[in-house]
Formats: sequence, C-alpha cells, structure tokens
Amino acid sequence: MAIVSDLALRHLYSGKVRDLYEVDDQHLLMVASDRLSAFDVVMNEPIPEKGRVLTGLTHYWVKEFGDAVPASLVACSPEVIEEFAPGFLAKREWHGRTMLVRRAEMLPLECIVRGRLAGQAYDEYVARGTVHQMPTPPGMRLTDPFPVPIFTPSTKAASGHDINIDIATASSIVGADALREAERLCLDLFARASAVMASAGLVLADTKFEVGYVDGVLVVCDEVITPDSSRIWPADQVHSGETPPSFDKQPFRDWLASQPWDRTPPPPRVPDDIVAVTSARYVAAYERVTGRSLSDWYGA
Repeated sequence: MAIVSDLALRHLYSGKVRDLYEVDDQHLLMVASDRLSAFDVVMNEPIPEKGRVLTGLTHYWVKEFGDAVPASLVACSPEVIEEFAPGFLAKREWHGRTMLVRRAEMLPLECIVRGRLAGQAYDEYVARGTVHQMPTPPGMRLTDPFPVPIFTPSTKAASGHDINIDIATASSIVGADALREAERLCLDLFARASAVMASAGLVLADTKFEVGYVDGVLVVCDEVITPDSSRIWPADQVHSGETPPSFDKQPFRDWLASQPWDRTPPPPRVPDDIVAVTSARYVAAYERVTGRSLSDWYGA
C-alpha cells in the first residue's frame, strides 16, 4: 500500500458531480460534491447534503449486498481514507463524501435496468412502441411494470449525451461474453435492491450501473442506486398513467422546465426554495431507503 500526503495526490478528473484523485497504482479517491447539473451544465447553486447522500447510499448498498455482489468500493470511513492518504480529509467538507475505491478497467457502457416504463424509455415507447429499439409489450402506460426487469444499455459518451442502444449494438462494443456477464450482474443487483425497497414502501423504477474489471472480476463501480442514478417512487403513490413523486431532483427539473433557458451556459439562478426542497428530497431518499438518519453518516 502506498502512503501519500494530500499534496502528493494527483487530481485526475472533475465531472459534473465527482472529483477523482489518484492514491496509487491500485486505488483512487472519489469525492461526491453537492453540485447540481442539467443538460451537462452545472448550476451555480449547490444542493446541501447531496454529496453525502450519494456516498452514504452507495456505501449502504455495497454493504447490503455484501459478498454476493463484488464492488470496487474499499471504504468511506475517514479512518481508512486517512491510512491511505494522510491529510486528504483535512477538508472537513469531504468527510462523508469521499470513497476509497479500487481502480477498474471500465466497461464503456451505461448499464441500465428498467423495472417500470418511465423517462426516455416511455418517450420512445410512445413514439415507436419499443424500448432501446427492442420489442416491448403493447398497451403499456407510464409507470407500468415490465413483465420482468429489462437490461437496456446505452453508450458511455466522453462528451455530449449517452445514446440508448439495443443488446446487439452493445454486444458489438464490448463483446458477447462481457455483455452477458454485465447483464447478469446488473439484473441481480436490481432484483436484490428492489426487494429491499419494497420492504421500505418504495418502488425502484429504474437505475443505472457502471461496471468494470478489477483483477479480472467484473464489479460494480462508482455510485450505486442513488437518487442521481435511479428513479425511486413511494409505492403508495404510483398509479398507472400518472407521474409519481420521486426521491430525486424532480422539483428542480420541474422548475427548470418553466424557465426561458436555452440549455447553454450560463445557467439560470436556482431559487432558495427550490434548493431547499431538492435537498430535502435527497435526504428523504437516504433515510427512507436505509432506515437511518443522515445525521449519523460521516460529515454531519
């Protein structure tokens, strides 16, 4: 294990939400910020607690799955992170937002599992009767469940937007064997998480996984079943053909849709009340799913 100081850590990447730092040839530090984005544009107003929720939920799911599901996550605890990178967590705001992870050779796909008809899948279904260019049962309405959850990959674009693709196209990108392994892993994760959600009175409508190889084993990487990567609905408010409330940034999306903005920088100013209600949705997601108070997670 290489021991490095904060000053020695090389900053590798800043995304819309996460910042990535190099620890050694086997490990990285991934910091989830409170940044909020839309249409690949980052808003100027952060959402309080968002990064802690994303990190805390990822930790929860990885520990919930245990040995049954391999993951790149090593630890989120400040004590372990301090062992690998002394001084890194001198920035107190990174407590509870930082994950120590194994380096992985990432599969160049977004691995989406859909249990319900919603989002882009619903738009495509209304227009063409398909989902990711694949045949889908007729007569479905918004929020209706598929007969069984379906694996619907998309491209992983370095810039611009991901593109929904069918299984044959995905297979041509990563190979048939790798795609079958990814499909098996992601469907299993979805089934396990859906059962946990159901016991908490929630519906996991869909979620996006990122997977990659660590020492030749396919593992789940990055965030796992968070409000940024999933649609999570209160079960008692899901009705066929209607849009249910969602534990994510939907209040922000609804507000943004009413703004005269051309989807290019600079973004509009997000009002304080929208910031507050969006933050509350993220916190509620963590607490409903885990049955724990966010105040008990690192960095409170």
